[in-house]
Amino acid sequence: MCELRRFLKGFAIGSANVIPGVSGGTIAVITGVYERLIEALNRFDGTTVRLLLRLNFRGAWQRVDGRFLFGLGIGVVVSIATMARLMEWGFENQPVLIWAFFFGLIAASIPSLGSLVKRWTIGPALGVVAGAGTGGAIAFLQPASGSDNMIYLALCGAVSICSMIIPGLSGSFVLLLMGGYRLVMVDAVNSLTAGEIGRSLDILIPFLIGGVAGVVLLSRLLSWLFRTVHDLVMALITGFVGGSLIVIWPWKITLTEKFIRDGEEMEKITGFTGWFLPDIGSGATWTALGCMLAGASLVYAGARLGSRRETS
Repeated sequence: MCELRRFLKGFAIGSANVIPGVSGGTIAVITGVYERLIEALNRFDGTTVRLLLRLNFRGAWQRVDGRFLFGLGIGVVVSIATMARLMEWGFENQPVLIWAFFFGLIAASIPSLGSLVKRWTIGPALGVVAGAGTGGAIAFLQPASGSDNMIYLALCGAVSICSMIIPGLSGSFVLLLMGGYRLVMVDAVNSLTAGEIGRSLDILIPFLIGGVAGVVLLSRLLSWLFRTVHDLVMALITGFVGGSLIVIWPWKITLTEKFIRDGEEMEKITGFTGWFLPDIGSGATWTALGCMLAGASLVYAGARLGSRRETS
C-alpha cells in the first residue's frame, strides 16, 4: 500500500511538470513528500559514492531512501509518458477546464502551506510578500530565443530541472522562458524517435548533466535552509505559490506557436497575456468553476485523510 501511495504521488508530480505554469514542487508539498524528497536528494554525496565504490549497494540504497525515490520516480516517469498526450488533448480541446482544475487544486493548498509556518513573525510575513511578488512577476516575462550551445543547454537543464522541485515554479514554463522548450522537449525527442540519435544526444546529454548538477546543489541548499530558517522558507514558498496563480488563471489568452511533429502541424504554449474575468452568465464558466471546486475538494479530501492517519 505504501508503494502504491508513492507511485500515485509521483504520478501527480510528473503530471504537473508536463504543464507549463503548473509546479511539480507544489504538488510534492500538497502530497506531503516535499521535505523528505529534498533530504533524499541531499544524500547523493561523497558518502554515498564511497558506499557504491565499496559495492555496498544496500547501504547506498538505504542511505538515499531508495524505496521512496524509486516509487516516486516510477510514478513520475509513467505520468510523463502517459499524461503528456492527455494534457496535450486537453489543452487543444478544453484548456479553460484544465487550467480551472489546477487553479482550484493549487489555490486550496495555500492554507495548508501557510500552516507549515510554525511561528509567524515579521520575517515570514515579508517572505510571503516577496514570494508572491516574484511568483506573479514570472507570468509577465517574455520567452527568449533558444540556442544549441552546450553551456547554454547545461544551464537550461540546471535551471529548469531545479525549478521542478521549487514549489510554485514550473520547470517546463521556465524552460519555455529560456527559449529551450522546443529544442529539448520537441526537437530532441523527435530526433530520437526518427533515429537521429547523435543529434538528440547532443542536446540531451548537456541538458541532463546540468540538471543533475543543479538538483544536487539545490537540494543541499534547500536542506540547509529547512534546518536553519524553516519558517522563512515555507513563507516564501507560500507566497510564491500564491503569486504563481496568475499563470494558472483559466481566463487568459494563451500564446502558441505551430510546429511539425511526425508530419502533422501542432501547437505548443509559448506564453500568456490578456488576463480577464469570465462571463458569469455563461454555462461554460460554471463548468470551469465546477472544475475548480473539484480540484479544491481533492486537496481538502487529501488533507482530511492525512490528518486521520496522523491521529490513528
